Amino acid sequence: MEQTKALNALEPFLALTKSASSPRAAADLIARATSAPNTFIFNELLCTPQIQALSNSEEYASHLTLLKVFSYGTYTSYFSTPGLPTLNEAQLLKLRQLSFLSLAKNPADLSYANLMTALGLRTPRELEDLVISAIYAGLVTATLDPYHQLVAVSSVSPLRDLQPNSIPSMIHTLDEWSSRCSSTLLDLEKQIANIKATALRRHKEEQEWEREVEKLVEGKGDKEKENQSDGKGGVGSLFSSMGRRLGGGAAAKRGVSVMGIDGEDDEDTMDVDDDDEDASERRGTRSAKKRGFGLLGSK
Repeated sequence: MEQTKALNALEPFLALTKSASSPRAAADLIARATSAPNTFIFNELLCTPQIQALSNSEEYASHLTLLKVFSYGTYTSYFSTPGLPTLNEAQLLKLRQLSFLSLAKNPADLSYANLMTALGLRTPRELEDLVISAIYAGLVTATLDPYHQLVAVSSVSPLRDLQPNSIPSMIHTLDEWSSRCSSTLLDLEKQIANIKATALRRHKEEQEWEREVEKLVEGKGDKEKENQSDGKGGVGSLFSSMGRRLGGGAAAKRGVSVMGIDGEDDEDTMDVDDDDEDASERRGTRSAKKRGFGLLGSK
């Protein structure tokens, strides 16, 4: 937007070059173009044949040099070049604005002290007024920091012409920037690939873990069912085998308990066995007497 505005401001002076047939008229056109408001780009005017013809004029060749200073030079280059025309107030303000625009590209040079030296200003107030005028002209977006004596620039408008033979160096700079961008993109692609691989591996591990958990849960359930079925059958087989060993009803008549379940002591069990032995002995005695009597009678 600022470039369009600057080009529109230069259009009337480009039209006047067709009528600037003399060196004096061309020099006057340069003075008017550099003093006009909103004219910050002068390369098209500099390339016109009528302006370039001033290089052949000893009297007005300095005006051509002055236009070059406004196109891509600075306030310091103006005062370091002897024989240039004197600047009026409008030209002096514009040259300082354009010089500040060039300095704003390097944040290290934006202290009050450096700017006042580079722009030929004597007080911080003059510098602040110049920065404010550049902000209102759309040259920069900046803020003033009087406490720290600094100018903070956040953006710079592309309103300066390129110096001659600066295109090769610019191409080299752009090539280096492109190489850094390509390298950065490769690094980012590698990082993205590593992140995806890590995420895929974690997903597979989570799936395997879930399958293992499901297997463990299913195996535990099957074991519980088996234990429940084995417990019922085991108790029944235990009692049946004990019943067979104890001789069924004879053991029941003796009142023998299974493995002391009823809480009877060993002495009670032994008493029962003693009674059984006494009864057997009495039965054996009676049988013997009967046999004896029978034998005696027969004799």
